[in-house]
Amino acid sequence: MNQGPKSQANGLVGTTAIVTGASRGFGRAIATALSVAGADVVGVARNRSLLEEVGSQLGDTFTPVVADAADPATAGRLIDEYRPRTLVLCAGAAPRMSPLQDQTWETFSENWNVDVAQAFHWTRHALRRPLASGSSVIVMSSGAALAGSPLSGGYAGAKATVRFITSYAAIESQRAGLGISFVSVLPRLTPATDLGAKAVAAYAERQGVDVDTFVQAGGPALTAEQAGRSVLEIAIGEPGDSDAYLLTSSGLSPLA
Repeated sequence: MNQGPKSQANGLVGTTAIVTGASRGFGRAIATALSVAGADVVGVARNRSLLEEVGSQLGDTFTPVVADAADPATAGRLIDEYRPRTLVLCAGAAPRMSPLQDQTWETFSENWNVDVAQAFHWTRHALRRPLASGSSVIVMSSGAALAGSPLSGGYAGAKATVRFITSYAAIESQRAGLGISFVSVLPRLTPATDLGAKAVAAYAERQGVDVDTFVQAGGPALTAEQAGRSVLEIAIGEPGDSDAYLLTSSGLSPLA
């Protein structure tokens, strides 16, 4: 998919977008892509200094909000205050990288308490509010939801549940005639983010190869900038009407 001048003429100009996990990685790249396309971006994260870095890069189009995206009060407060046209849920916990027998229930369930909780609270409030017709809710899941991830505890199952929550919300929006689109994005494993780099290192060690060899075996790696452009494509309605996409370095592929 080619992202070019069309971004300058899309319907995001003058609208508001909320991006959780906006301080780094995919979230930061997504916030940047939406800002460049003309949206006023509210970036949510817990790290104030990193959010301020994003703000210094994007200027007045970026509003930093230091908050816990998994807290239901955060979802309700920010949706009610900003009434976003685009909502991107990208925050998540970094899983402990160790085999099942070395996990505790606390480490195993961390992504359920953060990633799943975030998806539930924000999509629920988007439906109950509801957001305006024509709004988009884009939720970052993971390719691990399809293939599993034996070194990351409950991460893969949590991300599969994130995808289910998003699809359930899409069904409810359609049933109620709300006109809100709910889409999940499943990025393939990549060393381009802090979380991905740790996972790549762990799986490379497990296979007894170096990181470069492991990465090269998987083909071209997805970059954060590609993730940002792809989420922008969904926000402006380019890919189609699927409620879930696999994201690789080749772009978005709809999932059944």
